[in-house]
Amino acid sequence: MTSEERLATLTARIRACRICVEAPLGAPLPHEPRPVARASLTARLLIAGQAPGIRVHNTGLPFNDPSGDRLRLWMGIDRDTFYDEARIAIVPMGFCFPGWDKNKGDLPPRRECRAHWHDALFDQLPQIETILAIGAHAQDYHLSRLGFARAKGEGMTPTVRRFADFAAAKPRVIPLPHPSWRNSGWLKKNPWFATELLPVLRAAVAAALIHAAR
Repeated sequence: MTSEERLATLTARIRACRICVEAPLGAPLPHEPRPVARASLTARLLIAGQAPGIRVHNTGLPFNDPSGDRLRLWMGIDRDTFYDEARIAIVPMGFCFPGWDKNKGDLPPRRECRAHWHDALFDQLPQIETILAIGAHAQDYHLSRLGFARAKGEGMTPTVRRFADFAAAKPRVIPLPHPSWRNSGWLKKNPWFATELLPVLRAAVAAALIHAAR
């Protein structure tokens, strides 16, 4: 079996996954699963988000919402480039919309995805050179895989502030806050994000896209 066939087989299994309903870790998913993930053997850039929201669940298209608009603005790319699967992989920590909490906020990513799929999937994507780790769940997973231990109790903000510490990792990890409108206040309180991190992010994205096009 070729590398392309192995990846196609694995991604087909992910798209058909029903573990969170049929063998859940805790309460089952309260709705029909719809796993959303995109991967290829040519993409050099990986976007590792948290989990799809309800709009993504309904459309099957990752970051198809205002958060995606802000993320594309941060990255300095247009919508067509963002959804070019040959150049950009999108693999959230939870593949399905996890549902809402009592305050109508999205629940955390389901644990089943990381436990059953992530290690196997990333073993098949050795060409990835830059990972945009969005939110604490993605940062925990990808940084720990590369041997970067986050301090006990370290929140998302200190991790993002230390973005330069991970520049030499292979693949490189760039930690980001979630681009949700709910984080607009965070962006105002942390102006270094726009002045220091965004130029680094855009340069890394541009380099990864150039490499993927070769």
